Amino acid sequence: MINEQIRDKEVLLIGENGEKLGIISTRDALQMAKEAELDLVKIAPTAKPPVCKIIDYGKYRYELARKEKEAKKKQKVIEVKEVRLSPNIDTNDLNTKMSAARKFLEKGDKVKVTLRFRGREMAHMSKSRYILDDFAEKLADIAVIDKPPKVEGRSMVIFLNAKRQ
Repeated sequence: MINEQIRDKEVLLIGENGEKLGIISTRDALQMAKEAELDLVKIAPTAKPPVCKIIDYGKYRYELARKEKEAKKKQKVIEVKEVRLSPNIDTNDLNTKMSAARKFLEKGDKVKVTLRFRGREMAHMSKSRYILDDFAEKLADIAVIDKPPKVEGRSMVIFLNAKRQ
């Protein structure tokens, strides 16, 4: 809230240089802001009495936007990459999938390893669990198991996460 939008009777006023000016009526605070050719901005509306500051509102909004943008830049978005396997996968194909998963983990992403079953393969789901266990074991130097193997419909899924150094 700025200037005339502030409806409180009294506010704790902070001057343009950051000094406390004490509890003043809103009308007087508005008058002081107009004399300084600045805006009266309510900074802490939940406080008793509310805290208002005399500042240039446009500059204040610009600073807030800039800080938000900086915080967004420093954020790391973790993606979940998926590697799909089948129960009758050959060792070379498995090694290729493992190297792809290793690249994802080194970039800092999570890896979802899915073992998909089709047709008669569904009858032997428990016998194929070793494929996921081997996969996780061979990547143990850079990855930890985030969620253990779990059956979801026609597939078995395990989540791997990069180790913390």
